[in-house]
Amino acid sequence: MQGDRFSAFRHSSYSRYFVARFLSAFGIQVLSVAVSWQIYDQTQNAALLGLIGLVQFLPALLLVVVTGLAADKMGRRLVMGCAIILEAFCALGILWLAVSGQFKPVYVLAFLTLFGVARAFYTPASSSLAVNLVPEKDFANAVGWVTLTWQAASIIGPAAGGLLYGLSATLAYSVAGTAFIMSALLIFSIPKPRQNISDEPAGLKALIGGFSYVWKQKIILGAISLDLFAVLLGGAVALLPIYARDILELGPVGLGWLRAAPGIGALIMILVMNMVPIQRNAGVIMFVSVGLFGLATAIFGLSTITWVSILALIALGAFDMISVYIREVLLQLWTPDYVRGRVNAVNAIFLGASNELGEFRAGFMAAAYGAVFTVVGGGLAATMIAGVWARLFPSLLKTQSLDKRGPE
Repeated sequence: MQGDRFSAFRHSSYSRYFVARFLSAFGIQVLSVAVSWQIYDQTQNAALLGLIGLVQFLPALLLVVVTGLAADKMGRRLVMGCAIILEAFCALGILWLAVSGQFKPVYVLAFLTLFGVARAFYTPASSSLAVNLVPEKDFANAVGWVTLTWQAASIIGPAAGGLLYGLSATLAYSVAGTAFIMSALLIFSIPKPRQNISDEPAGLKALIGGFSYVWKQKIILGAISLDLFAVLLGGAVALLPIYARDILELGPVGLGWLRAAPGIGALIMILVMNMVPIQRNAGVIMFVSVGLFGLATAIFGLSTITWVSILALIALGAFDMISVYIREVLLQLWTPDYVRGRVNAVNAIFLGASNELGEFRAGFMAAAYGAVFTVVGGGLAATMIAGVWARLFPSLLKTQSLDKRGPE
């Protein structure tokens, strides 16, 4: 990222978008902490923690060709705003379950499935909208700062979620719902942005346009598939309630801090990268960071000491942020605007598979083999994936600068 490090914020539409993204991410984090703790505290069933991830991933998988095309054809601001409204409805629905004493897994999972539908539309629209709000010279700066919204929310949201749940479950769900409503209002306050919309008819070719583009661009395919398999195998977030309750004995507030720790590491790293931009050897840096992410995950899995566990989570968040940053900049700058929504929908499937499907895998493996084996084995597997992918995608390994634009 060259030049003025804050150039994207000179545009008021982008500033409102940035705050809206933070509020939405904050709401997701508060909701996730409260739901996962309440379900596990009531049932002590690790498999249910896995189902929380699965029901949020499946809608994105089943609707991938629709969500990306909607972002490209209907207008990204409109799709993003409507998706956030649906997120708010789900948060308020779970609040009603908690208030009415009907907080049963089957009802909660039903609302989370609908929440997954909202996120399926939200992700490609929100990821693609950033570059429609700034001039071309500020594209890289805008994309780089967008990653900060999630990481900042990943610090503040889990800590706030744990504290709020410690006071009252209904308070936690109320705050999450309010954050979504405020986010939607900000998005709809943005003037309709410029967007290059293809006149290609909505046939099969248009529907699968994102898949076709990703398959042809090996650098993009390598970057998003590396994240898919590394986090799918190495993700430990779904099992943090087990570590907080049974291994480290920290309670719901402690769970909030465990959930916040990766975000702290990520925030530190994104600030460092904004001050010292990656100018050379971007591919090598990406692969090394994924390998270190896996090692930090394994250390966390073995630890029974709170401060060691938190430091390991901070480290894995920092290393993960490096690969996330490089992937997102490559993805947005190498993708033409008319197909960007569909490409981001494909990317959302990879992200969902790595995060939500990874939570499903971790939950069911932990139920069968224990949390420690699941986390440690997954972390070591993620490190191995980095080595394998470096051989499979040499063009990604050789990537130097992040400023190079892809084909238009």
